[in-house]
Amino acid sequence: MLDYSRKIRAAAAQISPVLFSQDGTTEKVLGAIAEAAAEGVELIVFPETFVPYYPYFSFIEPPVLMGKSHLKLYEEAVTVPGKVTEAIAQAAKAHSMVVVLGVNERDGGSLYNTQLIFDADGQLILKRRKITPTYHERMVWGQGDGAGLKTVDSAAGRIGALACWEHYNPLARYALMTQQEQIHCGQFPGSMVGQVFADQMEVTMRHHALESGCFVINSTGWLTPEQKLQITDNEKMHKALSGGCYTAIISPEGKHLCDPIREGEGLAIAELDFSLITKRKRMMDSVGHYARPDLLQLQLNAQAWSTMQTSAAPVVMPEMPLTEEPPSENGTQKKPEFNFQPLT
Repeated sequence: MLDYSRKIRAAAAQISPVLFSQDGTTEKVLGAIAEAAAEGVELIVFPETFVPYYPYFSFIEPPVLMGKSHLKLYEEAVTVPGKVTEAIAQAAKAHSMVVVLGVNERDGGSLYNTQLIFDADGQLILKRRKITPTYHERMVWGQGDGAGLKTVDSAAGRIGALACWEHYNPLARYALMTQQEQIHCGQFPGSMVGQVFADQMEVTMRHHALESGCFVINSTGWLTPEQKLQITDNEKMHKALSGGCYTAIISPEGKHLCDPIREGEGLAIAELDFSLITKRKRMMDSVGHYARPDLLQLQLNAQAWSTMQTSAAPVVMPEMPLTEEPPSENGTQKKPEFNFQPLT
């Protein structure tokens, strides 16, 4: 039975990566966790693929020129499990904090946009991959599967997570809503496209809070002017690496619970009173009394993808004649005759 009487303290981090450095960005994550812990935070959300950094290069470089940058991302990407996940797990446990972290995951020869949720005891309770990378991202990441479209129970409540434009797939959001998510964690890159991206993001995240009747914690990254120069010395492209920041905590009634962060680094911190979930759903529960499953239903393939399926049972081939001969005059089939020749 889910608890709707509790209150927790949550944070969304707007933060800059240490470009081209897995270790450097991980250290910033650990520092932000410690800073949040000093504020009594029990749940913190970091931006999309924050470790080691979002592949901004893919947004401004044509594919023919991005090979060097892409290979560098491979070098700094995160393996799960690995030293990054071990460090974050230890910090989560030390501070009794639930941590939602976006990483570039390397699995063999492919990279994935992966969301990780660590419980307050340090256990990794969810690893999911973005189901469809967006636009330029398809040159960088592989696709996820339906196995990650699920909520998980944590010390902070029941949590669901999606990355960036997955929120424009209403069936992906509905899959989490049907599982009664109490807290939804959104992750975006930040410092991209301009103010229009931030405006669209706000509409989308506040709408999900209203539609699902849950809290939404949304986190975006931030690039400094110096970091934009690190990504490209073509200053005409810096406009494309600006704006698009909206780090916020939203109530089930679609209200901001603290001032959103729209530029610079910082922590958005607020108290989540779970009784507001019931207050909202009393009037409109889109997966309960307001649903019409006799008319509309979601079908979800929750099976994890695999390039090979193994079976313990031996494969039995049916017996087949080696050759076919016409029937004899009396209607019986002639037995095939073989003439083996020695190899010379």
